[in-house]
Amino acid sequence: MPAARVLVLIPARMAASRLPGKPLADVGGRPMIVEVARRAVAAGIGRVAVATDAAEIADAVRAAGFEAVMTRPDHPSGSDRIHEALARLDGAGAVEIVVNVQGDLPTIAPEAIRAALLPLAAPEVDIATLAAEITREEERTDPNVVKVVGAPAGAGLLRALYFTRATAPYGDGPLYHHIGLYAYRRAALERFVALPPSPLERRERLEQLRALEAGMRIDVALVDTVPLGVDTPEHLARARALLAQEGPEGE
Repeated sequence: MPAARVLVLIPARMAASRLPGKPLADVGGRPMIVEVARRAVAAGIGRVAVATDAAEIADAVRAAGFEAVMTRPDHPSGSDRIHEALARLDGAGAVEIVVNVQGDLPTIAPEAIRAALLPLAAPEVDIATLAAEITREEERTDPNVVKVVGAPAGAGLLRALYFTRATAPYGDGPLYHHIGLYAYRRAALERFVALPPSPLERRERLEQLRALEAGMRIDVALVDTVPLGVDTPEHLARARALLAQEGPEGE
Protein backbone atom coordinates (compact mmCIF):
# COMPACT_ATOMS: atom_id res chain seq x y z
CA MET A 1 0.00 0.00 0.00
CA PRO A 2 1.55 3.36 -1.03
CA ALA A 3 2.27 5.56 1.99
CA ALA A 4 0.24 8.43 0.51
CA ARG A 5 -2.88 6.29 0.85
CA VAL A 6 -2.37 5.43 4.53
CA LEU A 7 -3.10 7.81 7.42
CA VAL A 8 -2.04 6.85 10.95
CA LEU A 9 -4.11 8.63 13.60
CA ILE A 10 -3.48 8.60 17.34
CA PRO A 11 -6.51 9.74 19.36
CA ALA A 12 -5.69 11.40 22.68
CA ARG A 13 -7.61 13.25 25.37
CA MET A 14 -6.75 14.49 28.84
CA ALA A 15 -9.79 13.06 30.65
CA ALA A 16 -8.37 9.77 31.92
CA SER A 17 -9.97 8.96 35.28
CA ARG A 18 -7.32 6.54 36.57
CA LEU A 19 -4.30 8.54 35.38
CA PRO A 20 -5.15 12.22 34.87
CA GLY A 21 -3.10 13.97 32.21
CA LYS A 22 -1.91 10.61 30.89
CA PRO A 23 -0.91 11.71 27.35
CA LEU A 24 1.60 14.20 28.76
CA ALA A 25 3.08 11.86 31.38
CA ASP A 26 6.85 11.58 30.95
CA VAL A 27 8.12 8.28 29.56
CA GLY A 28 11.72 7.96 28.45
CA GLY A 29 12.18 11.73 28.61
CA ARG A 30 9.20 12.49 26.34
CA PRO A 31 5.45 12.95 26.82
CA MET A 32 3.76 9.60 26.30
CA ILE A 33 1.81 10.83 23.28
CA VAL A 34 5.06 11.99 21.65
CA GLU A 35 6.66 8.59 22.22
CA VAL A 36 3.71 6.90 20.53
CA ALA A 37 3.86 9.35 17.62
CA ARG A 38 7.59 8.73 17.26
CA ARG A 39 7.00 4.99 17.01
CA ALA A 40 4.16 5.44 14.52
CA VAL A 41 6.41 7.55 12.29
CA ALA A 42 9.15 4.92 12.59
CA ALA A 43 6.70 2.34 11.20
CA GLY A 44 7.03 4.17 7.88
CA ILE A 45 3.60 3.30 6.52
CA GLY A 46 2.17 6.78 5.96
CA ARG A 47 1.35 10.20 7.36
CA VAL A 48 0.98 10.33 11.15
CA ALA A 49 -1.10 12.77 13.19
CA VAL A 50 -2.37 13.00 16.75
CA ALA A 51 -6.12 13.72 16.98
CA THR A 52 -6.99 15.52 20.19
CA ASP A 53 -9.42 17.93 21.83
CA ALA A 54 -6.78 19.37 24.18
CA ALA A 55 -4.59 22.32 23.17
CA GLU A 56 -1.84 21.24 25.58
CA ILE A 57 -1.58 17.85 23.86
CA ALA A 58 -1.47 19.46 20.42
CA ASP A 59 1.19 21.90 21.61
CA ALA A 60 3.40 19.13 23.00
CA VAL A 61 3.08 17.08 19.83
CA ARG A 62 3.92 20.01 17.56
CA ALA A 63 6.81 21.11 19.78
CA ALA A 64 8.33 17.68 19.24
CA GLY A 65 8.02 18.05 15.47
CA PHE A 66 4.94 15.91 14.87
CA GLU A 67 1.52 16.74 13.43
CA ALA A 68 -1.63 17.30 15.50
CA VAL A 69 -5.22 18.01 14.53
CA MET A 70 -7.86 19.44 16.83
CA THR A 71 -11.18 17.61 17.13
CA ARG A 72 -14.44 18.10 19.03
CA PRO A 73 -14.48 17.29 22.77
CA ASP A 74 -17.72 15.27 22.72
CA HIS A 75 -16.64 12.11 20.89
CA PRO A 76 -17.75 8.92 22.67
CA SER A 77 -14.80 6.87 21.38
CA GLY A 78 -11.44 7.03 19.67
CA SER A 79 -12.93 5.71 16.43
CA ASP A 80 -15.33 8.66 16.31
CA ARG A 81 -12.44 11.03 16.94
CA ILE A 82 -10.31 9.61 14.14
CA HIS A 83 -13.30 9.78 11.78
CA GLU A 84 -13.51 13.53 12.34
CA ALA A 85 -9.73 13.88 12.03
CA LEU A 86 -9.78 12.00 8.73
CA ALA A 87 -12.33 14.42 7.31
CA ARG A 88 -10.29 17.39 8.49
CA LEU A 89 -6.99 16.13 7.11
CA ASP A 90 -8.18 14.47 3.92
CA GLY A 91 -11.46 15.93 2.77
CA ALA A 92 -10.53 15.11 -0.83
CA GLY A 93 -10.67 11.36 -0.10
CA ALA A 94 -7.14 10.37 -1.16
CA VAL A 95 -6.56 8.24 1.96
CA GLU A 96 -7.73 4.63 1.60
CA ILE A 97 -6.55 3.09 4.90
CA VAL A 98 -6.82 4.65 8.36
CA VAL A 99 -4.75 3.13 11.18
CA ASN A 100 -5.92 3.86 14.73
CA VAL A 101 -3.02 3.61 17.21
CA GLN A 102 -3.95 4.08 20.85
CA GLY A 103 -2.09 6.94 22.48
CA ASP A 104 -1.37 4.96 25.66
CA LEU A 105 0.86 2.31 24.05
CA PRO A 106 4.34 3.82 24.52
CA THR A 107 6.08 0.46 24.04
CA ILE A 108 4.34 -0.44 20.76
CA ALA A 109 6.89 -1.73 18.25
CA PRO A 110 6.94 -0.02 14.84
CA GLU A 111 6.88 -3.44 13.19
CA ALA A 112 3.63 -4.24 15.02
CA ILE A 113 2.05 -1.11 13.57
CA ARG A 114 3.22 -2.21 10.12
CA ALA A 115 1.75 -5.67 10.71
CA ALA A 116 -1.73 -4.20 11.03
CA LEU A 117 -1.78 -3.61 7.28
CA LEU A 118 -1.12 -7.25 6.39
CA PRO A 119 -4.71 -8.55 6.62
CA LEU A 120 -5.91 -5.79 4.28
CA ALA A 121 -4.06 -7.44 1.40
CA ALA A 122 -7.25 -9.51 1.11
CA PRO A 123 -9.89 -7.25 -0.48
CA GLU A 124 -12.74 -8.88 1.46
CA VAL A 125 -11.31 -7.72 4.82
CA ASP A 126 -12.92 -4.54 6.16
CA ILE A 127 -10.89 -4.02 9.35
CA ALA A 128 -7.54 -5.39 10.50
CA THR A 129 -6.21 -5.70 14.03
CA LEU A 130 -3.52 -7.49 16.07
CA ALA A 131 -3.22 -10.25 18.65
CA ALA A 132 -0.51 -12.23 20.42
CA GLU A 133 -0.64 -15.72 21.90
CA ILE A 134 -1.24 -15.71 25.64
CA THR A 135 1.71 -17.17 27.51
CA ARG A 136 0.90 -16.19 31.12
CA GLU A 137 -1.58 -18.56 32.73
CA GLU A 138 -3.33 -15.83 34.73
CA GLU A 139 -4.22 -13.95 31.55
CA ARG A 140 -6.33 -16.85 30.30
CA THR A 141 -9.02 -16.08 32.89
CA ASP A 142 -8.50 -12.32 33.32
CA PRO A 143 -11.55 -10.39 32.04
CA ASN A 144 -9.32 -7.37 31.44
CA VAL A 145 -7.46 -9.40 28.80
CA VAL A 146 -9.67 -9.43 25.72
CA LYS A 147 -9.45 -12.66 23.74
CA VAL A 148 -10.03 -13.04 20.04
CA VAL A 149 -11.57 -16.26 18.77
CA GLY A 150 -10.60 -16.78 15.16
CA ALA A 151 -10.25 -19.20 12.30
CA PRO A 152 -6.95 -19.52 10.39
CA ALA A 153 -6.84 -17.14 7.42
CA GLY A 154 -3.27 -17.68 6.24
CA ALA A 155 0.21 -17.72 7.73
CA GLY A 156 0.12 -15.65 10.92
CA LEU A 157 -3.46 -14.49 10.24
CA LEU A 158 -6.86 -15.19 11.77
CA ARG A 159 -10.36 -14.31 10.69
CA ALA A 160 -12.04 -12.95 13.81
CA LEU A 161 -15.22 -14.79 14.75
CA TYR A 162 -15.68 -13.19 18.16
CA PHE A 163 -14.00 -11.05 20.81
CA THR A 164 -14.65 -11.73 24.49
CA ARG A 165 -13.53 -11.07 28.04
CA ALA A 166 -14.28 -14.70 28.87
CA THR A 167 -11.82 -17.58 28.53
CA ALA A 168 -12.42 -18.73 24.96
CA PRO A 169 -12.35 -20.90 23.00
CA TYR A 170 -12.86 -23.88 25.30
CA GLY A 171 -10.50 -26.85 25.22
CA ASP A 172 -6.84 -27.41 24.47
CA GLY A 173 -4.94 -25.01 22.26
CA PRO A 174 -3.72 -21.42 22.20
CA LEU A 175 -5.65 -18.37 23.37
CA TYR A 176 -4.98 -15.00 21.77
CA HIS A 177 -4.71 -11.64 23.54
CA HIS A 178 -6.31 -8.94 21.40
CA ILE A 179 -4.30 -5.74 20.90
CA GLY A 180 -6.50 -2.69 20.35
CA LEU A 181 -4.86 -1.28 17.24
CA TYR A 182 -7.01 -1.15 14.10
CA ALA A 183 -6.53 -0.53 10.40
CA TYR A 184 -9.77 0.40 8.63
CA ARG A 185 -10.60 0.69 4.99
CA ARG A 186 -12.01 4.20 4.71
CA ALA A 187 -15.48 2.99 3.77
CA ALA A 188 -15.45 0.55 6.69
CA LEU A 189 -14.61 3.30 9.18
CA GLU A 190 -17.38 5.50 7.81
CA ARG A 191 -19.86 2.65 8.05
CA PHE A 192 -18.72 1.66 11.52
CA VAL A 193 -19.11 5.08 13.14
CA ALA A 194 -22.59 5.42 11.61
CA LEU A 195 -23.79 2.22 13.31
CA PRO A 196 -25.47 2.35 16.73
CA PRO A 197 -23.88 0.42 19.60
CA SER A 198 -24.83 -3.24 19.29
CA PRO A 199 -26.20 -5.67 21.91
CA LEU A 200 -23.02 -7.73 22.24
CA GLU A 201 -20.89 -4.58 22.24
CA ARG A 202 -22.86 -3.31 25.21
CA ARG A 203 -22.74 -6.65 27.00
CA GLU A 204 -19.01 -7.31 26.59
CA ARG A 205 -18.05 -3.60 26.53
CA LEU A 206 -16.07 -4.22 23.34
CA GLU A 207 -16.63 -1.76 20.50
CA GLN A 208 -15.31 -4.08 17.79
CA LEU A 209 -18.27 -6.43 18.27
CA ARG A 210 -20.43 -3.76 16.64
CA ALA A 211 -18.59 -4.40 13.37
CA LEU A 212 -18.92 -8.18 13.62
CA GLU A 213 -22.61 -7.97 14.45
CA ALA A 214 -23.10 -5.81 11.35
CA GLY A 215 -21.47 -8.47 9.17
CA MET A 216 -18.16 -6.68 8.68
CA ARG A 217 -15.03 -8.81 8.38
CA ILE A 218 -12.18 -8.31 10.84
CA ASP A 219 -8.92 -10.20 10.30
CA VAL A 220 -6.08 -10.41 12.79
CA ALA A 221 -2.31 -10.35 12.30
CA LEU A 222 -0.46 -12.31 14.97
CA VAL A 223 2.55 -10.60 16.55
CA ASP A 224 5.06 -11.77 19.14
CA THR A 225 4.30 -9.53 22.10
CA VAL A 226 1.55 -7.40 23.62
CA PRO A 227 2.54 -3.74 24.08
CA LEU A 228 1.99 -2.30 27.53
CA GLY A 229 -1.15 -0.20 27.78
CA VAL A 230 -0.78 2.55 30.38
CA ASP A 231 -3.92 3.09 32.49
CA THR A 232 -2.62 3.38 36.06
CA PRO A 233 0.38 4.83 37.92
CA GLU A 234 1.73 1.28 38.20
CA HIS A 235 1.56 0.82 34.44
CA LEU A 236 3.32 4.15 33.99
CA ALA A 237 6.18 3.07 36.24
CA ARG A 238 6.50 -0.17 34.29
CA ALA A 239 6.53 1.67 30.97
CA ARG A 240 9.29 3.96 32.20
CA ALA A 241 11.35 0.94 33.27
CA LEU A 242 10.85 -0.79 29.91
CA LEU A 243 11.85 2.31 27.95
CA ALA A 244 14.89 2.80 30.15
CA GLN A 245 16.00 -0.70 29.13
CA GLU A 246 15.59 0.19 25.44
CA GLY A 247 17.87 3.21 25.65
CA PRO A 248 17.40 6.93 24.90
CA GLU A 249 16.04 6.43 21.41
CA GLY A 250 13.88 3.42 22.21
CA GLU A 251 15.92 1.14 19.96
